[in-house]
This record gives sequence, structure tokens and C-alpha cells, in this order.
Amino acid sequence: MKTSLILCFLLLGSLLPAQVRRSTKPLPASAFKLISVKVTGSSRYTSDEVIAASGLQLGQTVSEDEFKKASSRLGETGAFRNVAYAFQFSPKGTKLDLQVADTPKFVPARFDNLPWWSDADLLIQLHGRVPLFKSDLPLAGTLPDLVSDALQALVVEKNTQAHVDYLRPGPLNQPIDAFVYSVSGPAIRVRQIDFTGASASEASDLQRVAAKLQNENYSRSALHIQAEKDLLPVYLERGFLKASFSDPVPRIAQETIEEVGVDVSFEVKPGSQYKCAKVEFSGRNIFPSDQLHNLIRQPIGEPANDLRLHEDMEAVQKLYGTRGYMEAVARPVATFDEANATVSYEVEIAEGERYKMGDLEIRGLDSHTSARLAEAWEIHGGEPYDSSYLPKFLDATTQMLPGGRWNVIPHVTLDESGKTVDVTIRYDPKDR
Repeated sequence: MKTSLILCFLLLGSLLPAQVRRSTKPLPASAFKLISVKVTGSSRYTSDEVIAASGLQLGQTVSEDEFKKASSRLGETGAFRNVAYAFQFSPKGTKLDLQVADTPKFVPARFDNLPWWSDADLLIQLHGRVPLFKSDLPLAGTLPDLVSDALQALVVEKNTQAHVDYLRPGPLNQPIDAFVYSVSGPAIRVRQIDFTGASASEASDLQRVAAKLQNENYSRSALHIQAEKDLLPVYLERGFLKASFSDPVPRIAQETIEEVGVDVSFEVKPGSQYKCAKVEFSGRNIFPSDQLHNLIRQPIGEPANDLRLHEDMEAVQKLYGTRGYMEAVARPVATFDEANATVSYEVEIAEGERYKMGDLEIRGLDSHTSARLAEAWEIHGGEPYDSSYLPKFLDATTQMLPGGRWNVIPHVTLDESGKTVDVTIRYDPKDR
């Protein structure tokens, strides 16, 4: 008996006309039983995952409408940039070929405040419900919503009155760089924080810093930021320059309908403790080397204090500001000697353009006092600006102000086009 072969293509969600060659005799009912599905073209997904996402099942009775719906379903997820299919009827049953092409751009999915599951467990459960989800998502399509729906179902199964939602964060005017899922409803708060892998002295300082996070809303992204901002410096100032913290691991300590208390654990990997071997300045500098080294408070042979060194870089930049180099940048480049657990720094200084004095404007005072203050200002227009002069001027001219107490608000504006510095000083009476 002849068979019927039908080729259909779905490109970016649009079905092209089918090419049909029909047999001259009617086919038995068994011909419409789906007996095989072959998937080609995907390097991201297995055949079983694509078939599961299509909604088709072996043994079901099929027609071209089912294939159209399955192809549309796959295309709408956003996981594929095109989908094509071909199918063949025979007395033994129907064979289907699915040809797909993966969407190239995917971004990570992150779970911010769902303490009921570990990441590994959550990924397993979500993949079981959404076969095309493997921890990342396409920028467009229904797949992010399918994950949201599956998360909501998991939350409901926990008998938790919470609502799942997600955000698409990304840099300003740039494509999104993640999908961040979170829940709202019950208050999820940090109860206590502990650290593994920390020595006794470091753990004490970590606990002191972490105390301010207790009773705050539980958020993995917020905790990660706090770890980088407040916890990591505990190690950086002790010479543990490659220390790192794991992602926060939550454990539900208590739970009611209204509130969930979460204990959070960080694993600390201190790494080696590095001592400072040397600090040198590279390039040609307008200041003598000794003057620059006097600003560096890092003792040679002692544990490298990364926090203090970066404070010293700010002091170097301020020194350059006294010569008008308002955008100077001092950057220490570290070279590690792992065998001896030492670090050497070479400080690169980018001076930038030299700025000159622009306009001086004094506001809030009578014309006579304003004129006296302007006359007392010693940097004339066109002269190199000195960033250290303004606070000295304010201290020296206090006696020239009218009676009463004043709020003094200075403001410095850099004119990049003209490479000048405009200074505005506003005086407001404190008793106003």
C-alpha cells in the first residue's frame, strides 16, 4: 500500500503551505497512530526534552492539526528561532520528523527569595514540569512565564500564601542579563547568619558586621551585595586577597502563614594570606617618587591591606588634584608570588587633562560681602586649579561673613569641553 508524505515548515512561528502527496486508497485507522518522533537540529536539548515540550505522546491519534499546534507551541517558547516538521502516514502508523534551530541568546534564571528549596532541587523540579528549562532562558517567548507558572504551582503545594513574579534586570539601554524570580506575600526575614571556613577571630568580626542584617528581608541578591561590600573587607584588610564567599544558603527555622524565619549560612574560602613585597609607581610622574611613597601606609613584609591601599590611592589622586589634574586615576596592579605568598604592586597613574580655574559664583550673601569674598579668592581665571584650596578658603573667610550662623554649601563643576573648574558657594542662614 502506498503511504502519504506531508512536509510542513514553521519558521519563526509562521506555517508555510504543506506539500501533500495523497494515496489513492483510504488509510486504516492505525495509520493515524503516532509511532515515532525524530528530532534534529538542537545542541541545547535532547530529543526527549523537545518531544515533551511539544505536547505530543507516542500512541496518540494524530492529524496535521496536532503537528501544527505542537510546532507552534515549540516556537512560542522562544527556545527555537525556527521549527520545521514532516510526517508520513503508513498502515503501521505515523512518523514525525521535527527539525529545530536553537535560539542563540539565553540568560540565567535566578531565584532570589525562595528558601524552601536548594538551587539543585529547584532546577530538578522545574525541569520536570518545564522540559525546556535548564537554568537559563531565552530573551523572548513564553518559556519565562512557563517557569513562573511552575514555580507558583510548587509554592501552592507548600501551602504557602505567596505569589511568584519575576523581573528582567539589565544595564541601562542594554539587553536584559537575567530573569530574577521572587515571591511576595509572607514576610521572609533573616533570623541569624553563620559562617563556615572562618577562623575564630575572623568569625567574630564577620558576626559583628552581619548583625545589622538580622531581621532584614531575605534576599539572595541583597545578601550577595552585602557580602561583597561589608563581609569581604574583613579578609581584604588581613591580606587574604583572594578570599571569596559562597552564595548564601538558607534554612527555614520557623514558618507561619504571615512570616518565614530563615537562617543563612555562608561558606568562606579565605585562600592564602599574602604579605606585601613592594609598592612601586610606574611611568613618568609630576611628583617625586618619595612624595608619592609617603602617601602609602602599607608596611613591606606585613600582610597586604587592600582596603588601606585603595584609600592611599585616593590620597594620591587628591595630590594630583592640587596641580589641576582633577581626573587623575591611580590604579594598583597586583602581581602574586604564590610560592612565597607575597604580592607586589605597581601603581599606574593616568593623569588626564590639566584643569584651570573657571568661574567663581557666590550666592546668598549681600553684594558687598560677596565682592569681598570674591576678592579674597586667590586662584585667578586661567590659572591651574588646586583642589585643596576650596576648604582652606572657607576656613580663612569665616570672619568675613555677616553675624549669625551659616550653612555653607560649596559645589565644584568640571567643564570637560573647556577643561575648567567652576566653583559655586552658597550661604544659607541656619536660623531660616
